[in-house]
Amino acid sequence: MLTRLIDWSLRNVVLVLLLTAGTIGAGVYSLLKTPLDALPDLSDVQVILYTEYGGQGPQVVEDQVTYPLTTAMLAVPRSKVVRGFSFFGASFVYVIFEDGTDIYWARSRVLEYLNTVSQRLPAGVTPTLGPDATGVGWVYQYALTSDRHDLGELRAIQDWFVRYQLTKAHGVAEVASVGGFVKQYQVTADPHKLHAYGIDLETVMRAIRENNRDVGGRVVEMAEREYMVRGRGYLRGKEDIERIVLKSEGGTPVLLRDVARVELGPDERRGIAELNGEGEVVGGIAMARYGGNALEVIHSLEERIAEIASGLPEGVKISTVYDRSQLIHRAIDTLRGTLLEESLIVALVCALFLLHVRSALVAIVMLPVGVLMAFIAMHALGLNSNIMSLGGIAIAIGAMVDAAIVMIENAHKHIERDDGSRSRQQLISDACREVGPALFFSLLIITVSFLPVFTLESQEGRLFHPLAYTKTFAMAAAALLSVTLVPVLMLLFVRGRILPERRNPVNRALIAVYRPVIRLVLRHRAATLALAVAVLAITAVPAGRIGSEFMPTLNKGTLLYMPATLPGLSVTKAAELLQQQDRIIKSFPEVESVFGKAGRAQTATDPAPMEMFETVINLAPEQAWRPGMTVDTLVAELDQALQFPGVSNAWTMPIKARIDMLSTGIRTPIGIKVFGKDLGELERLAKEIEAVVKTVPGTTSAYAERLTGGYYLTIEPKRDMLGRYGLSIDALQGVIASALGGEMVTTTVEGRERFGVIVRYPRELRADPDAIARHVMVPAMSGAMVPLGQVATVRVELGPPGIRTENALLSAYIFVDIRDRDIGSFVAEARRAVTERVQFTPGYYATWSGQFEYMERAAAKLKIVVPITLLLIFLLLYLNFGRLTESLIVMLSVPFALVGGVWLMWWLDYNFSVAAAVGFIALAGVAAETGVVMLIYLDHAWEALQAKCRTEARRPGAPELYEAIMEGAVERVRPKMMTVVAIMAGLLPIMWSTGTGSEVMRRIAAPMVGGMISSTVLTLVVIPALYALVKQRKLVRESEATNRKQASTKAVA
Repeated sequence: MLTRLIDWSLRNVVLVLLLTAGTIGAGVYSLLKTPLDALPDLSDVQVILYTEYGGQGPQVVEDQVTYPLTTAMLAVPRSKVVRGFSFFGASFVYVIFEDGTDIYWARSRVLEYLNTVSQRLPAGVTPTLGPDATGVGWVYQYALTSDRHDLGELRAIQDWFVRYQLTKAHGVAEVASVGGFVKQYQVTADPHKLHAYGIDLETVMRAIRENNRDVGGRVVEMAEREYMVRGRGYLRGKEDIERIVLKSEGGTPVLLRDVARVELGPDERRGIAELNGEGEVVGGIAMARYGGNALEVIHSLEERIAEIASGLPEGVKISTVYDRSQLIHRAIDTLRGTLLEESLIVALVCALFLLHVRSALVAIVMLPVGVLMAFIAMHALGLNSNIMSLGGIAIAIGAMVDAAIVMIENAHKHIERDDGSRSRQQLISDACREVGPALFFSLLIITVSFLPVFTLESQEGRLFHPLAYTKTFAMAAAALLSVTLVPVLMLLFVRGRILPERRNPVNRALIAVYRPVIRLVLRHRAATLALAVAVLAITAVPAGRIGSEFMPTLNKGTLLYMPATLPGLSVTKAAELLQQQDRIIKSFPEVESVFGKAGRAQTATDPAPMEMFETVINLAPEQAWRPGMTVDTLVAELDQALQFPGVSNAWTMPIKARIDMLSTGIRTPIGIKVFGKDLGELERLAKEIEAVVKTVPGTTSAYAERLTGGYYLTIEPKRDMLGRYGLSIDALQGVIASALGGEMVTTTVEGRERFGVIVRYPRELRADPDAIARHVMVPAMSGAMVPLGQVATVRVELGPPGIRTENALLSAYIFVDIRDRDIGSFVAEARRAVTERVQFTPGYYATWSGQFEYMERAAAKLKIVVPITLLLIFLLLYLNFGRLTESLIVMLSVPFALVGGVWLMWWLDYNFSVAAAVGFIALAGVAAETGVVMLIYLDHAWEALQAKCRTEARRPGAPELYEAIMEGAVERVRPKMMTVVAIMAGLLPIMWSTGTGSEVMRRIAAPMVGGMISSTVLTLVVIPALYALVKQRKLVRESEATNRKQASTKAVA
């Protein structure tokens, strides 16, 4: 079939060229329309339930909100993990779904199950769905600064103007505010004055609520006009609140200002933002919608900011503090540059080996057509252009031209040997038909060899699937073009004066070096094979010294500093510490800007307690760095400079941190999760594990979350005293919630802005337990005011600062950061240490998480799939050769190819990672292809000599076999070296690249480059020796059979 396709292409040159032109047009269109991003979206499909339960402690939130929600969500179809977070005043429930789940289907199912649990929640508590953003949706962050406005005014501008305008930008799911002060009307009631006027706190709150209302009275007709009736009653400021009437006796009203002080102050703060160590600012975080194009979202946001800039108050500026578009552009520019370098180098290799520019044009023209065909497939499947998808094309460039190179070289050979009896078309047709089908199969083998990458799951699957798709598309395009376009281009370009092979200086040099080697090999075949096996065995030494990791650190030009402090940190102290840290970081010349956040932003996607800091560090261009400074040394210096008592440092990258926290809940490379049913016992075990892990070499920090380190002011009712005064628990709790907590009473409407109104006691009356017990009054049924201390015990005690659950089971996290050590060996040693030195109580257990979790999952999957793939490659080889021996000879090239890959990785000090595994998988196919090319020429030479012997009526023997091997191996060394050099030359630009994303690409290319070196040695030396042994044994058997047959014939005669 393939030979017929080659003939059809040569007969229909114009049609093939027209189809090629159409393909180029479609490819250019796809290239321009393919969205750009730095990385594939690695986040799981998530649905977040966010519930505000104002003023309530973590234990109350857990018992009344989070636990009912998590238990209900466990039954949601296709959900794999349900995580609950209970913090002061807020509950977060994250439902993580299996791969391939549609996010909007997931959201609808969560809403369905939410309906069943809503009746079990406290009155007035309503869970809301978080935004339909991805886990890595934080694409743009900005800060509002001004020297003329305070933090309260800036926050109002952000909340009521900037936020809503930016939310309307294309592809934005949500814009969240962080930092500054949310304005709030605070009504501070004097309990003594209230007592003197006989007014309780509930009356004050009811009066404020009832005096804040606008109504409509339909319409009235007057003088042939229709007038809409409205009753104006909204509170519009401090004066309106102060004039609220609480009671009236004898025509004399008691106003709110008579018993309380009204002022505009800040609401309770759960998040702080700081810029460059210069002081607090107001920040905003824009989140991209799930499946959105990050670059388009950022450009749309920048356009909206430019539009609204003129509407901002004088002096207010919006400064960008994190912008992922810079990372995207850097990553794409790196890969585009690499692709261009590869194409030029491959073209140069073709021209150099053939010394015929027209012939080299065949490969040069075919290459971009194949790449554009890959882009057509990418666009059709909705894949982005990112580091990984372009990387797939980059590692395929060299192998894509292999078929073209061999076919061109074969055509040169046919033209050189032609006696003038065949036309040019017939010569080209014969040359293509001779090697085309086998080359098509070899390209198919490279394509099939990448199947294991498609079986990777979760984060590693989402990372490498685009690379596997694009490499497969590129190789499939090359295979198709090799039997369609390449023969046509050869017919058009392979003409003119072609330098004979024997006069080609490159070919002569190769033959001069290779001929004595092959003679030596054929004389010492067994010794050659024994040496090859010994080299394979010795490779176990460096293989045992290579460490393991999930993925190499990807330098994104931005660092994320995530320290954690002990629980109970006040907002004031958090702001002070954050500013100190940011000022130190900004003092480094490698740092361009620093944006720090303590606590959480006003969004469901940020479940951070006040003791957790996140500081985005934008690095300056590397030209401004000190000599010899790298990201690792910079992080080490920063870490040394940021040693604060009670602060545990952790360093990562913004995108990576978001993904890790979403998929495993762990923000450091390694994490340990301890599960059980009692917080106290969990904390004890977590602290023991922390102490053990700190002793393991390579640990830079180990921090166990403190589960009982929060400070509580507990008010315990005295039930007998409550009964004496005729009070209920509900009445007492109502006083605690309003007098101490400052319960939200109503909301004022002031134009486009809304501000809350709260009522509480003066600060001095709630400053300590004694003051609270004496001065907070509880109204009895008789109308008397009873001090709180008479009906309840007030004391300070420790409790949970926040509660985490996973699948409704209480959990404690230990965050571990390491340096100068690979993850695999560290976890193995740390696991042994924990098993030996920590005694777990029955019902409690620990799991290792973070990157290690992904690494184990990927390794387990590859152990199953790689052998199956090797079997598929063997099957394809057997279909091509139709003989078992040849198929086995080519399969031997795979383990020998691993030799060079292992040695080069050890020499470069690379750890074994999923990226390296992908490189080895790609190497297997390429190594098999080089073996196929060698066997094609050996078989052709041997068949030609056998045919010659048959015409001369004699039986071929060992001398003829050796002559055929010399012809097939030595005389045809040029095409074999061209394919190898083209592949290696195509990979070299990746090896020396240093831009964004190069860390991952170099790990993929290193095994391929090293493996190609050892595979070439195998192909040129070991395969001929093995071929000689196999064929000679076959000749001996045939000779013995012939002799036996002749002897039996004579006996009969």
